[in-house]
Amino acid sequence: MAEREPEPLLLTGRVAPGRVLEGIAAPVPLQLELSADERTRLRGHRRSRCGRDLLLQLPRGAALEPGEWLAGPDGTPRVQVEAAAEPLLLVSSGHPLALLRAAYHLGNRHVALQVGEEGLRLLDDPVLADLLHQLADLHLERRLEPFLPEAGAYGGTLHASGHAHPHRHP
Repeated sequence: MAEREPEPLLLTGRVAPGRVLEGIAAPVPLQLELSADERTRLRGHRRSRCGRDLLLQLPRGAALEPGEWLAGPDGTPRVQVEAAAEPLLLVSSGHPLALLRAAYHLGNRHVALQVGEEGLRLLDDPVLADLLHQLADLHLERRLEPFLPEAGAYGGTLHASGHAHPHRHP
């Protein structure tokens, strides 16, 4: 007779990253690697890095943050969120105006961006790469690393469409 898979671990609460935690059940906590898009979905089945079935039933709100802890119904932290590596484009330039122009064109298309000292990061997309190649004085580099896009001007939740909303959906 085949072994039954254990019931999914129910996760209903969030604990901010960096908060001192005591009483974590295992010496090595469960880790949940999620893409930027997956971090915006707060409900549904997921699998921990080690394959444990997880059921997220988190309150609506902001996207999950890397380092954040997910807790069970008793409030005990059980799983730590990690940012998964994703195929990205790093857009850089020695000319600040060229980089501003790229940011303008990408923002005009509501593209999720991570802004950093090295330049702009966005999910690798051949159409956007072609657009950026047409702009002068830009350097594009493909990378596989975590994507941490800006939340947007209103600090709302980032949705699958790639842009933020200042309001909550029912």
